[in-house]
Amino acid sequence: MDRYLEFILNHYILSLALAVVTFLLIQELIETALKKFGAISPLLAVAKMNDSDTIVIDVREPEEFLKGHIENAINTPLGNLQAHLPKIEANKNKPILIACQNGTRSGSAGKLLTKAGFEQVFVITGGMQAWENDYKLPIKSDNKLKK
Repeated sequence: MDRYLEFILNHYILSLALAVVTFLLIQELIETALKKFGAISPLLAVAKMNDSDTIVIDVREPEEFLKGHIENAINTPLGNLQAHLPKIEANKNKPILIACQNGTRSGSAGKLLTKAGFEQVFVITGGMQAWENDYKLPIKSDNKLKK
């Protein structure tokens, strides 16, 4: 035990780094266990869209959405999602797929929707970058964006 204490005192930066990494890993495990929405790959998202009456919500900004989006996706920026919940309230029992640019904003949207009582919420892993670049799935572009 004295040697552990001696090591910690001599290598306090390494010990602090170990404590921080351990804390972050435990936090991630707890968050993953308590998460009420699922993650789904773009290929499985396409299968879910083909099999059931699935709703796709794109939480990117309108400029990003116009450059290319999933067919029949509803554009609701993450900042406005709370205000748009009454419009999609009737679809609480249907599967909902959430897309963003790279998968970071959709996690926040998933938390918001599950907190609002939506039962089948899925986040598309990798977002539109994975949809377009990795899986080469089709997108719909609106060429109305002018500068």
